[in-house]
Amino acid sequence: MNFGTGAKIDDQFRRLRELRPNAPLMCSEFWSGWFDKWGARHETRPAKDMVAGIDEMLSKGISFSLYMTHGGTSFGHWAGANSPGLAPDVTSYDYDAPINEYGEPTEKYWLLRNTLAKYSDSKLPAVPKKIAEIISIPKLKLHNVAPIYIGTDSTANSREPKTFEEMNMGYGSMIYNTAIPQVADGAMLHINGHDFVQVFINGEYIGKIDRVKNERSLPLPATQKGDVLTLLVEGMGRINFGRAIKDFKGLVGDVTLTTEVDGDELTWNLKDWSMRRIADDYQTAHRAMTTPHTDVALAENTPSAIGYYRATFNLKKTGDTFLNMETWGKGQVYVNGHALGRFWSIGPQQTLYCPGCWLKKGENEIVVLDVVGPKEPVVWGQTKPELDKLQLEKSAKHNNIGDKPDLNSTTPIAKGETKPGNGWQTINFAKPATGRYIAIECQTMHDGKSVAIAELYLLDKDGKRLSRNQWNVKYANSENLQGNHTGDKAFDLQESTYWQTEKDATAPHLLVIDLGAEQTVTALEYLPRMEQGAPDSMKGYKIYMY
Repeated sequence: MNFGTGAKIDDQFRRLRELRPNAPLMCSEFWSGWFDKWGARHETRPAKDMVAGIDEMLSKGISFSLYMTHGGTSFGHWAGANSPGLAPDVTSYDYDAPINEYGEPTEKYWLLRNTLAKYSDSKLPAVPKKIAEIISIPKLKLHNVAPIYIGTDSTANSREPKTFEEMNMGYGSMIYNTAIPQVADGAMLHINGHDFVQVFINGEYIGKIDRVKNERSLPLPATQKGDVLTLLVEGMGRINFGRAIKDFKGLVGDVTLTTEVDGDELTWNLKDWSMRRIADDYQTAHRAMTTPHTDVALAENTPSAIGYYRATFNLKKTGDTFLNMETWGKGQVYVNGHALGRFWSIGPQQTLYCPGCWLKKGENEIVVLDVVGPKEPVVWGQTKPELDKLQLEKSAKHNNIGDKPDLNSTTPIAKGETKPGNGWQTINFAKPATGRYIAIECQTMHDGKSVAIAELYLLDKDGKRLSRNQWNVKYANSENLQGNHTGDKAFDLQESTYWQTEKDATAPHLLVIDLGAEQTVTALEYLPRMEQGAPDSMKGYKIYMY
């Protein structure tokens, strides 16, 4: 049994009590907070609500394991990802836990300690004194620069593009090159890239294809036969549970180019690739900084701002610090040979935790690999982390009016009212419905004006749940971004997160999901929020498929 802050405790164990009325009860993961995703706000959970849940469990003789008690850091490349789609975790695993990422007690800790003291047979031990001092480091510019291609350590040629795994590389980036045909302006490049693909033609940046945004294609300018297509592909966190766990990195499948000639569509399946690995480790970064730049062909097809940056700095004393990376693009940081982790300018995390034990008195080294290129190659150490600063290119909302369907002439496949309260509910359709998009119109709510949905599933003709790996939000009329309650939270495998509309949004509320392909469905399973009373739960509804 896993659940988190705000959950209605008795409801969580009701089914288990029915099946095993005399069994001891335990929450194997009681979530004190939540992990952060790139491009979304920093997750927090109210301290009083967390402690109230623990107090209730202890008062009823229920055991629990607190996840997390102490926040941490996914150093290097070890941050994972969730599905459906790809939602990679940031480097910090602070988790809004009672003890934060760098070991300091928070408000949650003191409230938790006071609660546990009530149930302890003896006096709790004293809280240890802080071990590490937190220091600042003056701003320094990274002057030494090496282009990214210097970091390549293995080259292969193949008729088809290979994945990282086929190239015997677990983490890092890959440079793919091939020649392309002559096409007119507007031809479409189609890629299943895992995970962040930058596209260049003869060294000129064309654009990016970001798996996080479910992007798979990019229009190209006019090209000449023999022009060099370069794809710089960075692998991000691997999906670590669920049906999408086989998460290969790099180019997965064919790369195609389509264009229209005299009303007919022409497709080229691009062949004959050269591939160069760029491993994610300090040894690769060090070699890049100490190797002469001799590969003229590669240099012509890779922008110079993308690459490795290095500097040294001196310290009179050591201590923990937080390296500010907000002027950089996207990549990895190494301090004295230690991999601190990933950074990405979009946030919310803008600083990387550097333990004092990795610093030394006297000269220290910092190396940054930036696969996008910095606005300014500077870094400094500060005494507080920055975990909640977004720098998005555009809003994360899914409210593009062009994606809103016109449902006025469409007949709903189901309409009615849900029951109030917590727990799963099934909405059966009068007959099977077929389409690519499912639209859920929430007309009224059991309480308040806003609506929330924690999880949704669709059932196929055999009554089995459809895979949600290819699902994406097509449209949502309202999303509460401040709380990270975007539309995708309605199908993210997490019952403690949810889509929620803004408080001042006017009903009816509409959520449209792209299933990725045409499907035939017979029912919808719906889960309201898990908190006591299922706040913001949907009442009156209409469901459409098209």
